[in-house]
Amino acid sequence: MTPPVLVLLGPVTLDEVRGLSDDVRALLHTSGARIVVCDVGGLGPPGLATVDLLARLQLAARRAGGRMRLRDPDPALRALLDLVGLRFEVEGQVEEREPALGVEEAVEPGDPAL
Repeated sequence: MTPPVLVLLGPVTLDEVRGLSDDVRALLHTSGARIVVCDVGGLGPPGLATVDLLARLQLAARRAGGRMRLRDPDPALRALLDLVGLRFEVEGQVEEREPALGVEEAVEPGDPAL
């Protein structure tokens, strides 16, 4: 199942946040998906307003029983999210605790046990 996509174009005002939160909940409810993809490529330069928006959308998704995945985040946005301690799954990025496809761990004969 392909998750629904919410395209965010910026800058987003505080008045628009409530409507976008409702959109996230509606996308999860109507599609039956567990993930909403937020295309953040059009948000513009990241700032604390963007962090606040994404935190609120993530909270709305979790309250609706789902989660959010980011599409096309600016490297500066990813750095800012890391700085404030918000973790988002990013489309095309391997999830933590899962090896990348085609990668196999191998042990060479004679290697010491760890």
